[in-house]
This record gives sequence, structure tokens and C-alpha cells, in this order.
Amino acid sequence: MKAPGEPPDHGLPPPGAAGGLTRPEEWRQLFSPYSHIVLVANSAAVDVAALSAEYPPTALFVFFNRVSKVLNQPFRGHALLVARGQPRGSNIVYRGEVEEVLSFFETANFLGIMNIRLNAQERLNTAADFRNAPTGHLDLLGHFDDFYTAGKTPTSGFAVTVWLSELRLASIIALAGFSARRTQQWRVVSVHDWTFEQVFLRMMARLDRIAIHGGVGVNAYHALATHFPEIDPAEIALTASEVLSERLSNTDSEVDKLISLTNFIRAADNLLRGLKPGFFKRRSNRT
Repeated sequence: MKAPGEPPDHGLPPPGAAGGLTRPEEWRQLFSPYSHIVLVANSAAVDVAALSAEYPPTALFVFFNRVSKVLNQPFRGHALLVARGQPRGSNIVYRGEVEEVLSFFETANFLGIMNIRLNAQERLNTAADFRNAPTGHLDLLGHFDDFYTAGKTPTSGFAVTVWLSELRLASIIALAGFSARRTQQWRVVSVHDWTFEQVFLRMMARLDRIAIHGGVGVNAYHALATHFPEIDPAEIALTASEVLSERLSNTDSEVDKLISLTNFIRAADNLLRGLKPGFFKRRSNRT
């Protein structure tokens, strides 16, 4: 029985409930009580405080890896952290960032860590590696081989979204910040097929299998069918997708190289602007 004044748990899983889970049916039981499962991408476009205010207290927020990209204070809502395996294990483990990342979650509402892997080169970690935080594992080895782009690997967000949708939960699965947009702080790593993932997720949204926070825009390519009535719309869509995929794949690789090459220049620029804000402000006003 809860103490007087203690908020209700709405029948939700207790803190640390992710610890020791390994089977899909166990994970399904964990997720089932939540009204919403909100997957939060590491994107500059995400305002976590505003986002959490839009969902009821029965919502679960799923974060990924280095959450300092989107959190600057402890998150008070119900939360789960997804930690992706790498050849050296989770990046927050081998970079020594576990303690920092865990500090962004309040123990009273933190389910724990879901440590996942998608291919044979990725290694799972033990709970001890995560400073004995409640840790469960989800092995998705080969799960996406039948339909994902050959030679590429799914992002963690895409993998968890698709896998969750396959569980046929009553919960609403919502995506926040899944834009695949490159910024100065975050690269769009070319090992993933971002175009394919965006197409796949938008199709899922149009079928109401998931919800995309902020909605899905109108497809401008739909108008092509009116200009080429003799061509099947499916053929038009496949052609457009083929062209866009090739262009974006090539662009991703080249832009990532440029971002890497200019890291030092941006760091120096940011340092100088921090040291001499008045100088740069005056210079800006002159121009």
C-alpha cells in the first residue's frame, strides 16, 4: 500500500524492472502497461521538457546511448535507456560515460538499461559494466537482414521502433526527433541507410502503426502521377526512391568527411567567440 500523498503508479512496472530481461515476451510484458512509448532521438530539434509535458504520466520515454545530447538535467518521467552494442561493447561503457549518463535519470522512475545488438560484430555488456544498473538484453541478431539495405546497419532508434511495432502493443508508439538531419554537433553516420529508414517510418506512420511527433508532411512526389498518367504510381515511387537514395548516400559520405576535417576549425572558432564576444559582435555589426 502506498503512503498518503505518494503519487499513484497506475499499475506501471516498478523501478529497475528491466533488469535481467532477455526474452521478447518479457520485454512485451514490461512495455504493455504504458499508454504511450515515446522514443526520443538524439536530435537538437528535441525539447525534452516541452515534449514530456505533452504526454500523460502513464507514458514511457525511451532514450538512446549518450543522452547528454538532449538532456541537461535529470529526467523525471518514466524512462528506459537503450545502449547499443559495439565491437568494444556499448560506447558509454568503453568511453567511461556510464555514471554521467545514468545521472540524467531519477532512480524512482528509471526502468533500467536495454542493451541491444543487431549484428555479430556487436558485443553486449553485463550489468557490472553499467555500474550494476538494472540491465536487460535484447539480441536482434539477423532480425533486419530480410529487408534492410545490404551493407548497411539499422540505427538503434529504427530497430527499436520496428521491433516494438511488431509486438502489437495497445500502447501508442511515438517518435520524437527522428529527422535524420545533420547538424554541426551530430553527424549522420553513413553506415546507416537514413533514406530507407525515413521512408519506412513514414509508411508505418501513414498506416497508424506509429505516430511521429509533429506529424508527417504531404508527399510532394504524389503530383508526379498526374504528369505521367501512363506510368504506374508504384513505378514512379520506386524510381524516385532509387535516385534519392543514391544521391543522399553519396552526399552523406562526402559531408561526413568535411565535418571531420573541419572539427578543429569549428572548435577554434567557438573558443575565440567565447573569449572575445565583444570583438566578434562589433565585427558582425560592421558587416
